Amino acid sequence: MTAKRQGEASAAAPAIILVTPQLGENIGAAARAMLNCGLTDLRLVNPRDGWPNLAADRAAVGALELMPPVKVFDSVGAAVADLTSVYATTARDRKMVKPIVTARQAALECRAHIAGGGKVGILFGPERTGLLSDDVTLANKLITVPLNPDFTSLNLGQAVLLLGYEWFQAGDATPAAQMPLNGTVPATNEELMNFFAHLERELDECGFLRNLEARPSMVRNLRNMFQRAELTEQEVRTLHGMIKELTTLRAPRRRG
Repeated sequence: MTAKRQGEASAAAPAIILVTPQLGENIGAAARAMLNCGLTDLRLVNPRDGWPNLAADRAAVGALELMPPVKVFDSVGAAVADLTSVYATTARDRKMVKPIVTARQAALECRAHIAGGGKVGILFGPERTGLLSDDVTLANKLITVPLNPDFTSLNLGQAVLLLGYEWFQAGDATPAAQMPLNGTVPATNEELMNFFAHLERELDECGFLRNLEARPSMVRNLRNMFQRAELTEQEVRTLHGMIKELTTLRAPRRRG
């Protein structure tokens, strides 16, 4: 990623702000999760073990090298000073009158806010305690994630990945399902009908469809089964060849 593209990515995506992170490994895991999801603006507020941090470099698996330099601040206020909208992540009831949104809703709102020229940041608290209430007051909205109410604990890297994933998915156009054809093409209806005729002719010949009353239902079941398979042209040719070989081997036995 070039310096120009790094800057563009930072401006067009939320800043991830880790408040008093305790372990370098967690900072590195968060950075790795960020880059997976196209986020590059990482900000640290008073990291316990200082910065730079060798443990973070190791846990990031190269992600920190591909991102703009991490920004370090001595207060949350300084870290969010240039932002126009701030979200705070929390799993606890803060007894504050603030809108609470899910990670998915926050991702949609962040994209709309940034598209309108705004700058967004998401606050994550220390691993053991979460954000202080004074830090939360600097946020416009709170983010909570619907999880098992009996166990909602996430480590820092998981929390960043979850929010980053929702951000990335909100702007991703990948089809929900797809079938790579690897050089072949879907079978046409004509090719399928020729295959069905071939199969049913040989099944009649070997006696599998000898029950005339049940034959229509059996034929429909066979056709439906192959229709669900969404066969390719190559697969239909393979099935034709398989049936041909089976009938070729059957003929000598029948004569014997």
